Amino acid sequence: MKTPASPYSFLTAPTALTRGNVTTEVTTALRQAIVSLALPPGSPIDKTLVCEQLGVSRFPVSEALARLQTEGLVDIAPQRGSTVSLVRIADVREYMLIRKGLESEALRVFIGRHDPGLIEALHANMAAQRLAADSDDAEAFHTIDIEFHDIIYRAMEFTKIKNIIDSARANLDRARWLIVTPRRLNITIAEHQAILDGILASDKEQAIAAIRAHIDAVMVELFAFAREHPALFADGPSLGSDSDSFPFG
Repeated sequence: MKTPASPYSFLTAPTALTRGNVTTEVTTALRQAIVSLALPPGSPIDKTLVCEQLGVSRFPVSEALARLQTEGLVDIAPQRGSTVSLVRIADVREYMLIRKGLESEALRVFIGRHDPGLIEALHANMAAQRLAADSDDAEAFHTIDIEFHDIIYRAMEFTKIKNIIDSARANLDRARWLIVTPRRLNITIAEHQAILDGILASDKEQAIAAIRAHIDAVMVELFAFAREHPALFADGPSLGSDSDSFPFG
């Protein structure tokens, strides 16, 4: 008799677990599943099946879920178990506003002080973005998209800024996955190119305007999606218009 496939078959069991990193590996696997929407907002999480799929005991799974609760990705209710949290558009709005301010000022400090190696890395990244978009590989594109911004942060050596943005990235990335389409990938490429053009021209205002426009465009699409699919958002039914939901411009 054929054994039915596990509903968590998208989770890949770590190949080399040690006692000290089991919880970390399980947390990473579950976080990736949540961010990529393999575990969609509102879905229950069956600990027993997760343990079986990953080949681990209940303790690291419980610890992983507790960590993900602190990140706002999981809700844990006594006697009711764990569920993937709904996205809160209010949180996304705050994180994106923080990112908008930090990235704008980071570019202001950075432009004119970069070296040729950075420009080569950004050109290579843009080429990789186009290749991923042409292949309709959203997962690869997502990774390359993050790297585009990380290249700039590493060159600036502004580790505190990067750490602040990274701390909000999981929920931001989950929200962005909701609007991933071939059209959005190509628009993102154009928006990134505009940022790079500002860097190449050593034009701070051009680059800053481009990064702000990039974040604004993502938020416009997120608000529109949330109004069309309010059940995926904890605060979806209460959303107002674009103009009163985010400080654009």
